[in-house]
Amino acid sequence: MGVRPHLGWRCPVVREESREDDRRDTGRRQRARAPRLDVPRDTTRTFVRRPDYDPEMFGRFAETFARFLGTARFLAYMTVFVIIWIAINVIGLFGLRWDPYPFILLNLFFSTQASYAAPLILLAQNRQEARDRVISERDRDANVRAHADMEFLAREVASLRMAVGEVATRDFVRTELRSLLADLDDLDRSRRDHATDGHGSSTP
Repeated sequence: MGVRPHLGWRCPVVREESREDDRRDTGRRQRARAPRLDVPRDTTRTFVRRPDYDPEMFGRFAETFARFLGTARFLAYMTVFVIIWIAINVIGLFGLRWDPYPFILLNLFFSTQASYAAPLILLAQNRQEARDRVISERDRDANVRAHADMEFLAREVASLRMAVGEVATRDFVRTELRSLLADLDDLDRSRRDHATDGHGSSTP
């Protein structure tokens, strides 16, 4: 009865091959990390690290924000907010009058909102223009392919018409057969007439 090897036991050859593979992977990663000689080194130094952000996520947020600004819900919310703001600061409800007339803080709030909303709307428009450009290029390519296919089909139909024009039609074949039958009848009739004439002349 043989002894079963332990689950963690590995053949020395397999272990050596795995070590060789690990060394190759490590060397490959080090070569990939090493700077290339044919690429100029970046000598610019940044004292302040730039923040990393996802442009796609920010673009989707800009489109969502611009889409919300163009709805009646945003207009209703803004109207209610302005009415409540002015009413509280004019009447002095609960003794709160943090922004009396001429409502400088409210104007500052609107200015800040407009300064942030304009770039976001422009970003959403730029993304839409890029999307429309890609769609138009695809449509142009599809139209070019469709035009080429239509030209090819037109040439094929013209060649088929020329080939069909050279093929004998059924009426033409009927007419030719009738003329041949008429010629055969005439030839047979003439032979019979000659035979009758010859037989009549041979009798005394």
